[in-house]
Amino acid sequence: MKPLSLNTIRSLYLEFFEKHDHLVLPSFSLVPDNDPSILLINAGMTPLKPWFTGAETPPGPRVATCQKCIRTPDIERVGRTGRHGTYFEMLGNFSFGDYFKKEAIQWAWDFSLNFLGLPQDCIYVTIHLDDDEAYDLWVATGVPSERITRFDEDNFWEHGTGPCGPCSEMFFDRGEKYGCGSPDCGVGCECDRYLEYWNLVFTQFNKLEDGTYVPLEKKNIDTGAGLERMAAIVQDVGSMFEVDTIRAILDCVCETTGTTYGDSDENSVSVRVITDHVRSAMMMIADGILPGNEGRGYVLRRLIRRALRHGRLLGVDRPFLAPIVRTAIEQSRDHYPELQQETSIVAVVEAEEKRFDRTIRQGLALLTEACNTEQEKDSKILPGDVAFLLHDTFGFPVELTVEIVKEMGLEVDIDGFNASMKQQKTRARADFLEKTSTAWGALSLPDAVRALPPTIFTGYDELEKQLPLLFILKTSVDKQTLTQVEQASEGEDIYIITEATPFYAQGGGQTSDTGLAIQNGALASIGSTEKTGDGIVLHLAKVTQGVVRSQQPVTLSVKSKERKSTARNHTATHLLHAALRSVLGEMTTQKGSFVSPDRLRFDFQHDGPVAHDKLRTIESLVNRAVLYDFPVITDVMSIDEARASGAVALFGEKYDDNVRVVSCGDLSRELCGGTHLKSTGEIALFRIVSEAGIASGIRRIEAVTGERAIEEASRDAAVISELEQDLRTPREGLVARLKAMDEQIRTLEDEVKQLEREKLAESVADLTSKEEIIDPFHTLIHVFPGYDAENLREAGDRFRDKLGENAVVVLAGTTSEKVLWLAMAGPGAVKLGLGAGDLVREAAKITGGGGGGRPDMAQAGGRDTDKVDEALSVIRTIIQAKAAEIKN
Repeated sequence: MKPLSLNTIRSLYLEFFEKHDHLVLPSFSLVPDNDPSILLINAGMTPLKPWFTGAETPPGPRVATCQKCIRTPDIERVGRTGRHGTYFEMLGNFSFGDYFKKEAIQWAWDFSLNFLGLPQDCIYVTIHLDDDEAYDLWVATGVPSERITRFDEDNFWEHGTGPCGPCSEMFFDRGEKYGCGSPDCGVGCECDRYLEYWNLVFTQFNKLEDGTYVPLEKKNIDTGAGLERMAAIVQDVGSMFEVDTIRAILDCVCETTGTTYGDSDENSVSVRVITDHVRSAMMMIADGILPGNEGRGYVLRRLIRRALRHGRLLGVDRPFLAPIVRTAIEQSRDHYPELQQETSIVAVVEAEEKRFDRTIRQGLALLTEACNTEQEKDSKILPGDVAFLLHDTFGFPVELTVEIVKEMGLEVDIDGFNASMKQQKTRARADFLEKTSTAWGALSLPDAVRALPPTIFTGYDELEKQLPLLFILKTSVDKQTLTQVEQASEGEDIYIITEATPFYAQGGGQTSDTGLAIQNGALASIGSTEKTGDGIVLHLAKVTQGVVRSQQPVTLSVKSKERKSTARNHTATHLLHAALRSVLGEMTTQKGSFVSPDRLRFDFQHDGPVAHDKLRTIESLVNRAVLYDFPVITDVMSIDEARASGAVALFGEKYDDNVRVVSCGDLSRELCGGTHLKSTGEIALFRIVSEAGIASGIRRIEAVTGERAIEEASRDAAVISELEQDLRTPREGLVARLKAMDEQIRTLEDEVKQLEREKLAESVADLTSKEEIIDPFHTLIHVFPGYDAENLREAGDRFRDKLGENAVVVLAGTTSEKVLWLAMAGPGAVKLGLGAGDLVREAAKITGGGGGGRPDMAQAGGRDTDKVDEALSVIRTIIQAKAAEIKN
């Protein structure tokens, strides 16, 4: 066999099928396009499902790809074996009603022998029990009948109803050194000797609801070949982790963590886990996924944090993934152009490392304490609500909690965790529905209305239009349906439906138009317009004058000033998007927007706050476009033409065959159905008013334009003028003056703290005489009125140092509303079994609070200050009891 590299095999495969008239497509994103059934692409054919089902027309009858895939169901086995991984690449050649079994079999055989260089006598194939056609074709190709095995369910591909068919798998015999030694070892054995490397699916039936199989008029081919498995075979290595590109990453893991691969089984498992998870994380981030607590973001966070967890098992308690990510990128960047954004990918990983480092210390302390509590109760189960708290508050993937708890000899109550998660989702969904439900969304429409074609929007070219009023609808008495009425009088709320409208219906982040419906002296004020799932626009209106009648002409008139303000903000949103990508990088993708007459809001993918100087640069770029007064041009074209022209599309959005492309000079080009200005100069002025985080990795900018921007500028000028007067400093010197004042304040605060420390030292000297010896413990129990946590800690440290090895210090800092507790124990006291955590928990419980910590230092809080003396008395009793126990 030829010792081909993984990257070479990928190139050979795609070139081979390109010569056989296949259209070679780049890998689809790991994020499924309009497929809610899966979180991540997990097979080569998954992104092609619309082409196989006929929902969409493929770009050609023959296609070949190398598809990035993520699968996590067996994540616990990753690292434990040499063949399990969460990330892999799937080679595939596909036919949509073109060639079938003969060509698929012939080409797979040809590539295996003449391009991979596999020995012919080492290749075995399987076919479906009844697929005589495939059997004859394999024999004709050159495979002896004794190396062809028939299976039943294992060789028939189907998922519910729909297209399905038999499949044929190719196996490579790796020799006895990879075998299990069993005399029955053969194709289908669970050992590593016979390795499946290519699966040919012959989609030739359509399975109906009644379970019958009907032959398809156009038969398809769907093949999948594991690139890593092919490489392992031709390189004759024992596992996917030994393949050249993956081994380079593994070696970097060892170098970075100071680990020798193979020195111990557990260390080798951790090295393999980190290697695999870095590959997955790298590709997910490159496709725009960011760490989060839900969906794809949760999968990514789980992978990164699991890698970090295994780093800690190797003794690394610092951020360490960056060089490993860079090595992983280097192995694949030539084939995957999205990996060119190396700096951004590494930045996301580093940010998640820092975030996890901050939370894991607190989370591990809580988890350790909870496990100790359960073990003290002779329980082997960690409550599900504790696992949920770790997930919800500290970002611990529950799988990570399970792993850590298992190491401590316990199990997690997964049912309890799931129940807590379900309760949270139920609350969130109820809140979402409450905030997002609309009058028509919760009501059913009359059949006559539902039968209408979609409403035609004419508002791009006109703001007023006269046309027949087709239907007037009112909410039924039970508020469950909308009923048709012939007329409506003054004061009534109604829905107006027409065949066309100049009113923009809320959608695409743009708020709806408002205006009037005018009919023979009758008036109705239109407060909002919304579109049903069938595209019918409902004008929500209140009759303010006369009687409005159906089947009569009505004039729909949009408020022009509000429409212009909305268009001003919408066009500015496009410029803002372009400026963000220019300043922060191409990974700065849109995650949401809201455009109204008053303001604009833009959500985008970015890890961490945007620096002030960059915000000003972004604002300046938008205003420069305003100053240059670029034309805003709208073109209608096919979706393919739009993408070919470089137009930015929102990922996950469903677009029609023909789309509107809005261009602002050469700066911005986006697919958009909203309303816009004629030129950028009509924006007048653009001002950013805020920038903040709204979720992990998602930032939000709010801005204003036109008159609102001028008002903001005027307010800023007024504030500066007032500061000039109050500080008696000209504008140019304000910043220096404020910095000087800030420095002066810090100096005074330091002096105050020094005085407090001196006072505290005097208190310590005075109170040391109140030391109480409860043999063998040297105790000091005291209340400090008005002390905060910092003062308590400093006092506690001083007292513990004074009292020595067997010191036990319990302090309370009180105010009128709460009490802070601090307990400290010297190393001798801890060895004797008296822990600070036990003392502080008891004090907190009595005073209506909670808290905890380490055996040598613990903190807590309480709300009932009236019970402080009672708590101190109980603590003294606990210390006395422990002392008596030691003596006995």
